[in-house]
Amino acid sequence: MAARSKPEEGAPAATVRPQEYSAGTGWEVGQTAPEDAFRALDNAGTGGPTGPVVHKHPGGYARQIVTKGALITAGVRRELDAADQDGGA
Repeated sequence: MAARSKPEEGAPAATVRPQEYSAGTGWEVGQTAPEDAFRALDNAGTGGPTGPVVHKHPGGYARQIVTKGALITAGVRRELDAADQDGGA
């Protein structure tokens, strides 16, 4: 049997970086937000969100859900869906 040579120890293993592709622009999880999204907060003092999702600050008290160019996360998507279900957006 022929003797096999051992690979050199300490030599770094080759690494291959995966190619990353942008998920595009849109309102789905993993995509980049095309615009800012805000939702007004009620005036009753409870701070609950009210009204539709708007893309410019509505004035008064408002919650910014996401900024333009930010990643849409599951939490952002939940807030947008909640606005749809509440009769907003």
